[in-house]
Amino acid sequence: MRVLIAGSSGLIGSAVTARLRQRGHDIRRLVRREPGRPDELRWDPPSGEISAGAFDGVDAVVNLCGAPLLPGRWSGMRKQMLLDSRVEPTEVLADAVAEHGVGVLVNASAVGFYGDTGKSIVDEKSGAGRGFLAELCTAWEAATAPARDGGARVVLARTGLVLAREGGLLTVLRPLFRLCLGGRLGDGRQYQPWIALEDEVGALVHALEHQTLAGPVNLTGPEPVTNSEFTRALGRAVHRPALGWVPAFAMRLALGQAAEEMALIGQRAVPRALEESGYEFRHRDVGSALAAAT
Repeated sequence: MRVLIAGSSGLIGSAVTARLRQRGHDIRRLVRREPGRPDELRWDPPSGEISAGAFDGVDAVVNLCGAPLLPGRWSGMRKQMLLDSRVEPTEVLADAVAEHGVGVLVNASAVGFYGDTGKSIVDEKSGAGRGFLAELCTAWEAATAPARDGGARVVLARTGLVLAREGGLLTVLRPLFRLCLGGRLGDGRQYQPWIALEDEVGALVHALEHQTLAGPVNLTGPEPVTNSEFTRALGRAVHRPALGWVPAFAMRLALGQAAEEMALIGQRAVPRALEESGYEFRHRDVGSALAAAT
């Protein structure tokens, strides 16, 4: 299968690219700079320009574009940037998928779609929540409509917190916990939907290759945990006590709305569609995932 990937240079994108090549797929990568390798093709999402021939013979597109949500406060300008970095590339790719008759689009999204779910379990049949992240994910997913309307199988990969040895959340948390500075956030009762990098990559490849999987798909571990449970598990993984505590008001002062939606609320999201399609997790519990990532 010839696969065109946008957002291939990040933590997830580089791992997905490597895994697909291992499985014998022909990979092309869209880049925003001048191409420096034979597999690279230039594009510019704001202008809608893509190198001629980029979609020749392409069977599937994987879109992992999106600026990091943190660090920093979410000013009005930053919110617009976060939205544009996701919606613009998706619109360009969805239109191209429809125009060139590409059969599959696997498009990134996030479990932030569900807003704050408290203790309630949510799966892919649950509706959108409230807040900036929910609105962001709703607009992001809606931008894939031209591809679906054009006959493509579209997978909306709603990802949780990715746990990896190099990169992502643990690059910030691991040193703090090893210095015995780790602790729960706020009251610690908010759920943290996590997924091991190995399963994030495996699930994306599965979504690409599994012909009946379409629509929203939660990319989260099968056993969601609260922040307090996650904190204790990470402490065990690095062999340090995790007795600290970051008060909610301190996080709100430092990060504003970003703290509220990224750390002090959560989603008890489960990967029902993924498991029903036959995907088998390598790391079913957070302890296993953290042990592999630390």
